[in-house]
Amino acid sequence: MADDSKATDVGARYAKALFDLAKDEGRIAAVESDLKSLKAMLASSPDLRTLLASPKFGAADKAKGLAGVAAKAKLNATTQKFLGLLAANGRAGALASVITSFEALSAIHRGAVSAEVTSAVALTAAQSKGVASALRQALGKDPEITTRVDASILGGIKVRVGSRLYDASLKSKLDQLKFALKRA
Repeated sequence: MADDSKATDVGARYAKALFDLAKDEGRIAAVESDLKSLKAMLASSPDLRTLLASPKFGAADKAKGLAGVAAKAKLNATTQKFLGLLAANGRAGALASVITSFEALSAIHRGAVSAEVTSAVALTAAQSKGVASALRQALGKDPEITTRVDASILGGIKVRVGSRLYDASLKSKLDQLKFALKRA
């Protein structure tokens, strides 16, 4: 668990540096678009995830791999240079954390709020609109929703906005009931 915390801290620091650079260059939207593409690539490519996470590959190999991915995806120069720096500093494994932190910084910059919605089954378009509407009303800001499916919650949803978690999942309700019955 401590390793995850360190990776998140490293990711947040690198994301802040990249965000400041992109802001100075007026390329926040372009860099964010590049990072969303990279996020999709990470999600769909086990080989890329292995390359970044495995200690078998050195910083030079990771830099070459990221440079190849960046060139093929035609990422802008700022993003390409950043990926090279990340790999050269031995922090390529923190790329997912960097992307998440950059998205949060960008959302704050736009005046929006990021929300991660976890449900037991994929939400329909109408359900997503309902969740977005409820969040907009509760937070007073436009939410940017990322959805995730986790069958282990059994039913209901969990919504994470920043450090706050709104848990209306069936699993947590059953856990609360089990705890209450044990106390009685």
